[in-house]
Amino acid sequence: MLMAAIVTAKNIFVVVGEASGDAHAGRLLAELKQTAPNINVKGIGGDSMRAAGAEIIIDFSELAVMGLVEVLKRYRSLKKIFNKVVALLKQERPDLLVLVDYPGFNLKLAKEAKKLGIPVLYYISPKVWAWKAGRVKTIKRVVNHMAVLFPFEVPIYEQASVPVTCVGHPLVDAVKVELSKQEIKTKMGMALNRRIVGLFPGSRRSEVEALLPVMLKAAEKLQQSDDAIDFVMPLASGLDSSVTENMLAASKLNVRVVSGDFYELTTACDAVVAASGTVTLEIALLGVPHFLVYRVSPITYTILKRLVHIPYVGLCNIITGKNTVLELLQHDVTDDRLATELKGLLNAADSQQKATHIQQQVLSALGPSGGAHNAAKLVADIINKSE
Repeated sequence: MLMAAIVTAKNIFVVVGEASGDAHAGRLLAELKQTAPNINVKGIGGDSMRAAGAEIIIDFSELAVMGLVEVLKRYRSLKKIFNKVVALLKQERPDLLVLVDYPGFNLKLAKEAKKLGIPVLYYISPKVWAWKAGRVKTIKRVVNHMAVLFPFEVPIYEQASVPVTCVGHPLVDAVKVELSKQEIKTKMGMALNRRIVGLFPGSRRSEVEALLPVMLKAAEKLQQSDDAIDFVMPLASGLDSSVTENMLAASKLNVRVVSGDFYELTTACDAVVAASGTVTLEIALLGVPHFLVYRVSPITYTILKRLVHIPYVGLCNIITGKNTVLELLQHDVTDDRLATELKGLLNAADSQQKATHIQQQVLSALGPSGGAHNAAKLVADIINKSE
């Protein structure tokens, strides 16, 4: 399918608030660049958007925070960034504002763009099917078009008369590894006769501070029972390495921290414990045995328990509608429990078979391929119609 050609130079502004959003935006912009190289892109983003040719005004790491209480603590700095972006929109009047997930910030920004007459494409829907369903009314007022990832999200917006397109999930195409597990271990200098456990504490500072210490303690206990295990940790895009350095230095564990090569690093793992988020979809699509953990401040968790209307936290479970991946939440996130579950993944005879089954279920539930291309085509179509 050919993308609509854009004759005159156009300007778009893209806003992401975390690593997964930066990755999604980067894929979209890379596709857009292939057929519409005269589109100028600025925005809030990170390395993925930079690699796709965007001019980054503010790095998304300044926005990356999770939890209600945690956001309140950063309110002043977030407000300052918000005001700076609004001023830029007033000054530059882009042809399109593309907002990627991050609804607490982005829906407020959409409201300001509406006042300025700037069209808004919202890419990756807020989880209105899980909580804050009232956001659909806000979206109807301030967003011109929704680009959603999952087929089940389309009726939600159609019923509210919000223009919506299911573009498909980019990970269907993006999550691919060419090398075998053994080849990757050789390439990365890992011992072939030792098992690899991945500690994936998230991409936001608040997540890492809440989860990495308990992951490290669990890993120490695991190594005490089996010293033929090595531990690895990806350094998330946009996360300052200083966030993890002190915690790693305080641990007795030798953890190899890897920047980049995320899919290969994940494939090398025999078991992974991961913070809840898009990363769990990627791990599942790579067929790696894993479970997820989620922990925020007690006040945030109490509020969320009352607001969230679905039985799962993890995306794999949400999209399949089944308890396919173990979820450890809040008080269950202890070093003893994490060590026990990791040991189970490493030693169970059917661990890999279960992971492969989960991979197939998730792939089936994710819907059509071509997500990034379809999203880029939608951007081009909207810009062309605005001429």
